[in-house]
Amino acid sequence: MKKKVYLTLQNGKVFQGYRFGAEGETVGELVFTTGMTGYLETLTDPSYYGQIVTQTFPLIGNYGVIPEDFESDRPWVSAYVVREVCEAPSNFRSQGTLDDYLRKAGIVGVCGIDTRELTRIVRETGVMNACISSAPLAEGDARKEEIARYRVRDAVRSVTCPALKEYGGADGKYTVALWDFGCKENIVRELLKCGCRVFRVPSFYTAEQILALSPDGVMLTNGPGDPEENTGVIAELKKLAGKKPIFGICLGHQLFALAMGGRTGKMKYGHRGSNQPVKHLGSGRVYISSQNHGYEVLSSTVKNGKISFVNANDGTCEGVDYDDIGAFTVQFHPEACGGPHDANFLFDKFIANMEKEKSHA
Repeated sequence: MKKKVYLTLQNGKVFQGYRFGAEGETVGELVFTTGMTGYLETLTDPSYYGQIVTQTFPLIGNYGVIPEDFESDRPWVSAYVVREVCEAPSNFRSQGTLDDYLRKAGIVGVCGIDTRELTRIVRETGVMNACISSAPLAEGDARKEEIARYRVRDAVRSVTCPALKEYGGADGKYTVALWDFGCKENIVRELLKCGCRVFRVPSFYTAEQILALSPDGVMLTNGPGDPEENTGVIAELKKLAGKKPIFGICLGHQLFALAMGGRTGKMKYGHRGSNQPVKHLGSGRVYISSQNHGYEVLSSTVKNGKISFVNANDGTCEGVDYDDIGAFTVQFHPEACGGPHDANFLFDKFIANMEKEKSHA
């Protein structure tokens, strides 16, 4: 028999559900994601560090647990909230149930909650903190103050790789320094498909250490948390700008904008899911993209570059071209696995920039 569990929001609203995954209690920032598939990628995406993630799709876990699809070696969410969890997955690649996987990983799961109502609250009120507990929080419970105080801090340093790691071997046509702020594994896979030798470097590397690798280009990855918190990385990016072709994704997009003199701000509830339309301003074409971010580059503050993409729903900045220094960045995920793949061509653009740089060397 499943145990009851309580999800208490910062605004006082309480949802009763049932446990799956690990035992325990936790506090985190409550967000929702709209993907119909890709729950394994969501769970293992370091960009969700410190967050209680709600899936809007009503049935999760139906194709089980497939390690080959992971974006990192562990789940990073603080907790996982679903309407219904599948207890008998069916897929020839499956190696177990979501319940077992989360229990072994120490991640609290909650099912049986009206995720439609929960999502409406976040959409109307904005992202808020929440607590998962075994019993309702009593009046004066200290955990209510903990919910109010909670902040996602030191996020990038908590998820970055601990040391330099090489992929692809010395016979790669291009050498890429992949600056890891919370990298998804599929970024590495896409670079390897393009024939690149990849040096994955920790977030605390300096511009000098990165240039010492003699890369043909530098890629700035996705990652969690408030971009403005990463003052050290921003300072190093200022030194690196213009030295090598640069391609930034998600947090990398935000950090580079900050290094170029722009500003970022927290969104009401962010963009999370695989159905976000982005419009390319040069061609007018709309691409469907995968996204996972709670902060945006403020369009009015973009400096030393030209906005290339905007979100077709809310007009927020989705990309910037810095043609004078051979750099470009996007807010969305062109490497998205399991899709969509509309924007995969951006890797070709990065390769072309590196080829141009090599030919002029």
